[in-house]
Amino acid sequence: MGLRAVFRASMEHEITNQPGFAQLDMTLDTGEVIRAEAGSLVSYSEGVKIMGSGDDEIKSLNYVLDENHRPFSTAFTSQRPGTVTLAPPFPGDIFHFKLRDETLYAPSRSFLAVEDAIVFDAEFSREETFVECEGDFLLTLSGTGSSFLSSYGALSVVSLNPEEGYVVDTGHVVAFEGGVDFSVRRVSGAGSISESGDGLLCEFEGPGTIWTQSRSPASLLAWMVRNQSGGGSETGAKGESAK
Repeated sequence: MGLRAVFRASMEHEITNQPGFAQLDMTLDTGEVIRAEAGSLVSYSEGVKIMGSGDDEIKSLNYVLDENHRPFSTAFTSQRPGTVTLAPPFPGDIFHFKLRDETLYAPSRSFLAVEDAIVFDAEFSREETFVECEGDFLLTLSGTGSSFLSSYGALSVVSLNPEEGYVVDTGHVVAFEGGVDFSVRRVSGAGSISESGDGLLCEFEGPGTIWTQSRSPASLLAWMVRNQSGGGSETGAKGESAK
């Protein structure tokens, strides 16, 4: 069965368990295709098919690989009306953004799902310092259709007027509109810590909208490493004292 385009005002969906542990329930028409972040699948109904790289249909889709040349997304289609449930890896929220012949930028960690009408690509060459976690990269989503992004923690929306500036730690950026100008700078002792030990801050300039999250994966990782090291030493010290 070949793929077909499904045109409607908005993809039928429901976001449940907001805001702390949100999940996305999507309804697929026969032959409709969605692409989701690899590993985000929770469940799907009978008749839904996971499309592999060997399927003829997958060759017609925009296929993105991560920096290690692994498939970044998984495609789903349905042989009859069905449902797919997705969830992001971190606790937090999900939001729906309807693109109308426009562009949206998002770190790959924020990506959850898109309609197949959306073209998305990896911006490996542009602002490579934007992301602070290994394996993370900047995505460009463009076209007309539904996109779904997720936040780690609470989601906030910042609307910028023309020439209005705003600075965000790169680890707290969820997405921003294509019309927003941005640049990244390194600052010692502030922002998400990069491999060089500097902080990464993103300077935005309006007009446009920015979405931010209250938690940072990089900060969580740094906290775990710091406490694991400290906890191990402390436990060892207590163990020696007890002998």
